[in-house]
Amino acid sequence: MPHTLGIDSSTQSCSAIIIDTDSGTIVAEASVNFGERLPQYNAPSGFIPDAPDGEVHADPCMWLDALDLLLSELGQKCDLSQVSAISGAGQQHGSVYLKSDWFDWIKKLDTKQSLADQLKPILSRPTSPIWMDSSTGEECREIATAVGGDETVCAKSGSIAIERFTGPQIRRFYKNDPDAYAETARIHLVSSFLCSVLSGADAPIDTGDGAGMNLLNIQNWQWDSELLNATAPDLGSKLAAVASGHTTTGTIAPYFVEKYGFTAQTPITIFTGDNPSSLVGMGASQPGKVVISLGTSDTFFAAMPGVVADPQGCGHVFGNPAGGSMSLQCFVNGSLAREAVKDKFSYNWDAFTAAFDATPAGNNGNVMLPFFMPEISPRVNLGEPRLQGTDEFESWQDADAAVRAGVEGQFINMKLRTDWMQLATDVVYITGGASKNDAIAQVIADIFQVKVQRLAVSGSVGLGGAMRAANQTFGISLEALGDVFCRAYLDSTIEPKADAQTYAANAAIIDALLG
Repeated sequence: MPHTLGIDSSTQSCSAIIIDTDSGTIVAEASVNFGERLPQYNAPSGFIPDAPDGEVHADPCMWLDALDLLLSELGQKCDLSQVSAISGAGQQHGSVYLKSDWFDWIKKLDTKQSLADQLKPILSRPTSPIWMDSSTGEECREIATAVGGDETVCAKSGSIAIERFTGPQIRRFYKNDPDAYAETARIHLVSSFLCSVLSGADAPIDTGDGAGMNLLNIQNWQWDSELLNATAPDLGSKLAAVASGHTTTGTIAPYFVEKYGFTAQTPITIFTGDNPSSLVGMGASQPGKVVISLGTSDTFFAAMPGVVADPQGCGHVFGNPAGGSMSLQCFVNGSLAREAVKDKFSYNWDAFTAAFDATPAGNNGNVMLPFFMPEISPRVNLGEPRLQGTDEFESWQDADAAVRAGVEGQFINMKLRTDWMQLATDVVYITGGASKNDAIAQVIADIFQVKVQRLAVSGSVGLGGAMRAANQTFGISLEALGDVFCRAYLDSTIEPKADAQTYAANAAIIDALLG
């Protein structure tokens, strides 16, 4: 029975899932919360708090200690010698900086010492900037200026120069500590760093995570010399090679065989970023399936049929670990905006939902751009929502119309801002807290004019790793694995009720309100 292991090193925890591909069952799961289990790192939420100037860093030794704890706990739940293949993912945009000793150290891990104790002396930078870091605005501008502007950066790398992306983080390190930068022989992402440790060899960076660096050219999936030169000197020699998601990086290091009972020669598939892995783990790695995650911010991501960058520079293009490319776009005004409309009228969630029964699709032409905070899709700071419709509606006197307008405005804007992806969508999968609301799901179905399904998937990042390991090692198709492990609720399909013209006028108003 092929058992495959997927590892997810996220912002707050390191988790694992083992699946049995024959029986279609989950064999075991485990998770190590950084703040709870490793308090010595003073990172209660997975990062070092209260750093100046927008810096958000974590200690890479914490990730290694968590990996040791995770595998020890997992070994108490199942026989790790039965694991036949491994892959995984790391939080995107985090980076690890290593001295030249790295290349020898990784080959001779010693079971008499912890991973963290062995690694600490060879870090050229003691902490790692992660995706929450906002300290590199100046470096983003410098990189963009050097290559001809943000449009050029976006066309090359799939995103404009972004503060949390790895390239600007590297540039800031080079500027602030040139001696430590010169001492750095290898810069890894969280994903490729952990893959290297498990493989006992310097692993490549995959196209999914690599595209979140502002350094990888999405047209040829190779490091872009112009972007490298704009970022820091001699950077190309410090980065690992780039490889596709269909790459076996090697076999498990003896350290893990001796310490945790894995079978020698267990193959390891290249790790990827958490978002690309989640795409696989939600069964959406093939074009035609879109995932909308409804959380504090709403996130839209999908496999793309081709490679095209957002001409407005709001969305992102990453490599798809299943092959080709994927897109991701974030909308800041998500659940908090829905809650803000609800609270304006002292509604509870039952009353909020009932408002949709009292109003028609299209809302009789009452339209809201529900931006309660600065938005990044598109990049605007309006200060407050904009409304157009009846006098009663515009003065916030029509509660039910405002509730519907807020939700319709969110997803009309989402559809308008994601048209650049050139998707032919067959189904929208929804997840996150608000996905349980039938009224919101119906609005999404009506606006996108496709069926909507809720996904019964938890831990999609780790699951994506386990599925990719099974695909690469045993040739089991991701579609077949998705049919088994990424089931939609049987009674949760929502079909469109409104026709395609219902929102045409409202969409034009949304664009005008942005103007």
